[in-house]
Amino acid sequence: MKTVYIEFQQRKIPVFCTNMSHKNTFSLLMDALNRKMNTGKRAIKTCLETLISIEIIGSEAILHSRREMDTVALSLY
Repeated sequence: MKTVYIEFQQRKIPVFCTNMSHKNTFSLLMDALNRKMNTGKRAIKTCLETLISIEIIGSEAILHSRREMDTVALSLY
């Protein structure tokens, strides 16, 4: 498992990856996070405001938040 840090909302968030098959995974992740922060529903915005880590498995990103109930799976494609 590889760990990379991204900057999101002026915080460094650890991203755990099992397989880095696509080079554009991180650009897809950042695009999805920014898009969801601007146009997402309240549940996804709550998760993004309390985000502590991200786990990428295949083409999905699991967004872990401070409260386990706010954790969300997000498709990158």
